[in-house]
Amino acid sequence: MFFSSKNEQKDLFSSFIAVRNAFYPEVSTGVIANAFLLLFHVLWFFLKHRPRPTDLTIGHLALIHLLMLITVGVIATDIFESRELWDDITCKAVIYSYQVTRSLSLSTTCLLSVLQAITLSPRSSWLAKFKHTSSHHNMCGFLFLWVFNLSISARLLISTVATKNCTSHSLMFVTKSCSLCPLSYLPRYTFSILWILRDVSLVGLMALSSGYMVTLLCRHKRRSQHLHSTSFSARASPEHRATQTILLLMGVFVLLYLMDCIVFSFSGLWWKNDPVHLCVQLLVSNGYATIGPLLLISSEKRMIKLFKFMWEKENVCLFRNK
Repeated sequence: MFFSSKNEQKDLFSSFIAVRNAFYPEVSTGVIANAFLLLFHVLWFFLKHRPRPTDLTIGHLALIHLLMLITVGVIATDIFESRELWDDITCKAVIYSYQVTRSLSLSTTCLLSVLQAITLSPRSSWLAKFKHTSSHHNMCGFLFLWVFNLSISARLLISTVATKNCTSHSLMFVTKSCSLCPLSYLPRYTFSILWILRDVSLVGLMALSSGYMVTLLCRHKRRSQHLHSTSFSARASPEHRATQTILLLMGVFVLLYLMDCIVFSFSGLWWKNDPVHLCVQLLVSNGYATIGPLLLISSEKRMIKLFKFMWEKENVCLFRNK
């Protein structure tokens, strides 16, 4: 029995180290990729280049993912490194910020899918009248998403408490220092229903817009083949390349979202401080924030154009100074 217990502890420690070694590269890569993507969109905007309808939303998504991964890094210090327990205020601020940014990631991804479907829609479609929306309308949409998600995640400001070496079975551990205490019946189920309705509505809307884009792309492909225009069909337009990238992004999001739901459903059953399980949950739930910007960067051909423009402008300035 003694050797069995010792082997179990050794296996648990090995799993913990393996997950930790995978976690830090994921977060570091995600922070760098999102910062780079955000910087590109900021420069593109201020240099007065013609933006695409989805540029502002992609920049907003990169900002959200950057904030989310930084918050995850703070949470990781409490799981892996911290020896001092946080107080109630720190726990509430960190866990609340993380949940809000996660909710905003889902909302903004859905908005990005809808905007791309509107951009791709033909002139005869009823969606065409929404094509020429101004950045002012986009900013109002972002403000609404922030207010809505800040409100719907407010229960965490009540239920998040510092653990302080408490071993109560009524608490659900979130990190080494922080736990969730159950609310009374009515608030708990009210917030749960709101969360479920929000997630189902947004994922459903994302699925509808993605299906609509796939239909338009298939129709365009059949039309191109019918016209026997090999040069036209071989090279897709920028809009179609962007649509394919966003469809791939939606697929990655849905896959990781379903995996996250499965892992999170088990966390509701494991009411104990299990660092390996916490690390696996963080790995899965933040995979999209790392993979998403890499997909967008790899398909963004305007980056070469922007850096070439900046290089030529810098050379002109140096030549004039001489």
